[in-house]
Amino acid sequence: MAEENHQTTPPEEAQPTQPLPRPYGVPSLNNNTEKLEWPELVGLTAEEAESKIKQETTGVRVHVVPPNSFVTMELRQDRVRLYVDADGKVARAPKIG
Repeated sequence: MAEENHQTTPPEEAQPTQPLPRPYGVPSLNNNTEKLEWPELVGLTAEEAESKIKQETTGVRVHVVPPNSFVTMELRQDRVRLYVDADGKVARAPKIG
C-alpha cells in the first residue's frame, strides 16, 4: 500500500496582540485629560483665545493665522492654530494639530 502523506497543521498558537495603528490625523489621547478643541473661543480676539488655550493646555504653541493665509498640512501635537477674520477675532474652532 502506498503511504499517504498527511501533513498536519500545528494548532494555532496565541499570537501576541499588537496595538492597532492610529489613523493619520487623529490625535492620541493616552489618558490625557487636556482639551483637543475649543469651540467656545469662536468670536473672541486672538489674544484672549491664546491666553485661554495656554491656561487649559500645557506644552502647545499657538499660531495665529490671518485670513487668506496658506498653512502647511502636517499634523503637530504641540500646535494650535487660531484662524482669525479681518477683525482679528477667532473665525473657527481652534484645535490641536
